[in-house]
Amino acid sequence: MPVINPITTPTPISGLNDITGPCADWPVKWPCDITCVSPTVTGAAVTMATETLWALTGRQFGLCEIKIRPCRRECEDSYWPMGWSDVLPGSGGFVQPALIGGQWYNLTCGNCAGNNCSCTSISEVALVAPVYSIVEVKIDGTPLVTGSYRLDDSRLLVRTDGSDWPRCNDLNENDTEVGTWSITAQYGQLVPEGGAWAVGELACQFIRAINGEDCTLPQTVQSLARQGVTISFPNPQEWYKQGLTGLYLVDMFIRTWNPHGLTQRSRVMSVDGALSRRVM
Repeated sequence: MPVINPITTPTPISGLNDITGPCADWPVKWPCDITCVSPTVTGAAVTMATETLWALTGRQFGLCEIKIRPCRRECEDSYWPMGWSDVLPGSGGFVQPALIGGQWYNLTCGNCAGNNCSCTSISEVALVAPVYSIVEVKIDGTPLVTGSYRLDDSRLLVRTDGSDWPRCNDLNENDTEVGTWSITAQYGQLVPEGGAWAVGELACQFIRAINGEDCTLPQTVQSLARQGVTISFPNPQEWYKQGLTGLYLVDMFIRTWNPHGLTQRSRVMSVDGALSRRVM
């Protein structure tokens, strides 16, 4: 990959946020006895509870493992041709004109300041952010050792072994072949501790419903009158409109992590387009 100037490096955020559905069941802690329940039923109940809570908490929790095939973009695309650079008087270094946001700037080396400026070469690739972790990087079909790269700012994969990222990536071949390279990364957020108990409470109710037993999930009954006594029940539709279930642990978890009832995380679309290809 190119040596990228931090000033001209974009912040790609869109592109991998369109993952539909949780990639795996959430961890579960059972508040009910399931020793006599079929594993098929418990598995289905956990999956249903996971999908429900994932949606009601704004589709933000759970990790998805994705393979990416990066495509090189030259960092000099917005610069004047090499040879137009000159020494800026008093700068102590060379000046490179750069077009940034529709305006020309003189980028110099020799008078850098701050954490976002570096006068040394660095080989890095900008990934769709935020990345939770890097699982594997393969070049020519061979995995790199973990210490040969690092992840900065949850989006920048930096080469630390003194080499550069490959200039080309043959997308006609699988990443097991020579001339290819790929990045396997995890996206998403870990499920909070309370999520396991919420999944368990909701899954217990799904199990009872699957087995034809009475469950405590709100039904459509709002009042019951017998022998002159009338009992009123909360309107379950009001719970549903608020994105709640009527179950204590479940609703506490939802209210804690999605207090405003958002349906999904906010997303920012990058006008620069994707910098890498996602392998399905």
